[in-house]
Amino acid sequence: MPSAESLARAESLIRTIPDYPEPGVLFRDITPLLADRDALRATIDAMIEPFEGRFDVVAGVEARGFILAGAAAIAAGVGLVPIRKAGKLPRPAASVSYELEYGTATIECHDDIAPGTRVLLIDDVLATGGTLVAAHELVARLGAEVVGTTVLMELEALGGRALVGDVHAVFTA
Repeated sequence: MPSAESLARAESLIRTIPDYPEPGVLFRDITPLLADRDALRATIDAMIEPFEGRFDVVAGVEARGFILAGAAAIAAGVGLVPIRKAGKLPRPAASVSYELEYGTATIECHDDIAPGTRVLLIDDVLATGGTLVAAHELVARLGAEVVGTTVLMELEALGGRALVGDVHAVFTA
């Protein structure tokens, strides 16, 4: 497990950008954290540590979840399964539509996960929870099992944990 000092330093690299992508939204820019080798390693280690030995693959949710999931897969010595927005895959095997605060969205996945595969689901931010709930459903439709959900940051005021259930968050805001 990374030290509290290394995680505090990593968290300090996350910038808050007001009114992006629309007025009233506080966007969490993780780009500086991603660019820092030590901060990235500390956060990836913190994301996967509670689940070590319990998963066969990592599934990352588009888009920033891909980056974190790729690093986590390498650190854990397992494969990566991307969960994409609709229309981005040449042969989607399963899809799930869900509600957003401002409309609907759909995510898709190939059937590259064998039935019974143990999946660690990774995303960057837990906000209202709709995307992660849909990702859980998508993995289940493919016959795999989500054994854990981990995010870099949870925005507690938005209440996503109430929908998603047990989530490991490295940072909270």
